[in-house]
Amino acid sequence: MNIVVYCGASLGVNAQYKQAAVTLGTWIAENNHTLVYGGGKVGLMGVIADTVLQAGGKVIGVIPTFLQEREIAHADLTELHVVETMSERKQKMLALGNACIALPGGPGTLEEIIEAVSWARVGQNDCPCIFYNVADYYEQLQHFFDWMVHEEFLSLADRRNVLFAHSVEEMAQFIAEYTPPEVRQYK
Repeated sequence: MNIVVYCGASLGVNAQYKQAAVTLGTWIAENNHTLVYGGGKVGLMGVIADTVLQAGGKVIGVIPTFLQEREIAHADLTELHVVETMSERKQKMLALGNACIALPGGPGTLEEIIEAVSWARVGQNDCPCIFYNVADYYEQLQHFFDWMVHEEFLSLADRRNVLFAHSVEEMAQFIAEYTPPEVRQYK
């Protein structure tokens, strides 16, 4: 299975974020999955890629040309796809993936996983979408998703198709039991 991981090009201030990247990368490699990620070798991106590679796993990077030098493209990947735009990067990563997981990260990480969630609701992504809620990093976003349900901008069924997880065990179970949402119909 190809696991798309969205994450920061920084480490963040909490050491738990780096440890979570190591834990997730180890789980990916030990379960013979392939990591699909943004292609950089810095920050949490570098940590998870290095972890998977050191454990004997496969890593596919997807990076746009304008970030190739800035994010310092990882030179030791199994495959590196260089694309022109961020939109192409996101589309390529989703096309390669079977599940989407967001580690802590900034606006880019959030935008990528939110787009995957949104695309699932309209039938353009059949992958489970998961927020790895390390040290409650995504806690406020989880509450906001629940508020969307309360305000009837998100159905309860669609909300249940998005996981906020504190462990790889939770994520593995969610992936194994996942059923893609029905394509949203408008009235």
